[in-house]
Amino acid sequence: MATLVAPHNHSPVEDAESLGKAVKGWGADGKAIISILGHRNAAQRTQIREAYQNLFQEDLIKRLESELSGDLERAMYRWILEPAEREALLANIALKRDDKSYQVIVEISCVLSPEELFAVRRAYHNRFKRSMEEDVAANTSGHLRQLLVGLVSSFRYGGSEINARLAQSEADALHEAIKKKNESNEEIIRILTTRSKTQLVATFNRYRDDHGIAITKKLSDEGSDEFHMAANLAISCINDHKKYYEKVLRNAMGSVGTDEEALTRVIVTRAEKDLKEIKDVYYKRNSVHLEHAVAKETSGEYKKFLLTLMGKED
Repeated sequence: MATLVAPHNHSPVEDAESLGKAVKGWGADGKAIISILGHRNAAQRTQIREAYQNLFQEDLIKRLESELSGDLERAMYRWILEPAEREALLANIALKRDDKSYQVIVEISCVLSPEELFAVRRAYHNRFKRSMEEDVAANTSGHLRQLLVGLVSSFRYGGSEINARLAQSEADALHEAIKKKNESNEEIIRILTTRSKTQLVATFNRYRDDHGIAITKKLSDEGSDEFHMAANLAISCINDHKKYYEKVLRNAMGSVGTDEEALTRVIVTRAEKDLKEIKDVYYKRNSVHLEHAVAKETSGEYKKFLLTLMGKED
């Protein structure tokens, strides 16, 4: 379930007028901006952008960029974009990072539905005038490239059917491939990039039942190179993405500072989908409500905005 609280009877024109007042003069009224945009769903935000353009002949996103700053500006910018456009932006930012972390690429490829991923790839074309696969390939090499390009370009079957015999044979194939380390990575790539999520979960469960260990744990034990880490991330996202996101949030608010980029990404991308369930998983794992953890690690209007998206007004 979503945590976003959006009214059914909003007026895009009235919202646009109120936002115009909030950004007029010296210094933006962040509280007013949050009170409006923090309570509007994707379709409503698009209507507001259109109404604002018609009223003021300027792009609302560009205006907010110039009026806001820091973590609030980055969070608001990601929030106001259409979901596919946002994911395309997040992918591009991840590919430009110096540390070459491919977590976001795997996340987008393995958590989104086939239709959603296709929409992200199309949005990437439109925004960056290149394909997402092209940029992933340009920034990687070897088996890691094969895996990530395969994940990004996959259009999985989205049904719920399970072939038990296939799950058994591919659990065995994965076991052999992991034992042989880099000699059989192609088999891991083939299975992870072609099978439906439902079929893969059945395969992962079969692996655990047959070998007494989770496949993610076995992969971690066998190697810590970029390929093994990416394969591990893919399996975690496919197997239980809510549990995966809980870990991302926990790590983002770890003992060594706060990773605002990761914190913002999870809350902004999941607020309209399943952030309520992710909050429940977080509480079960940490015995702390996610809202309390976020409030402790953030401050100011950035804090207020994140809490608003989480359905809690501070």
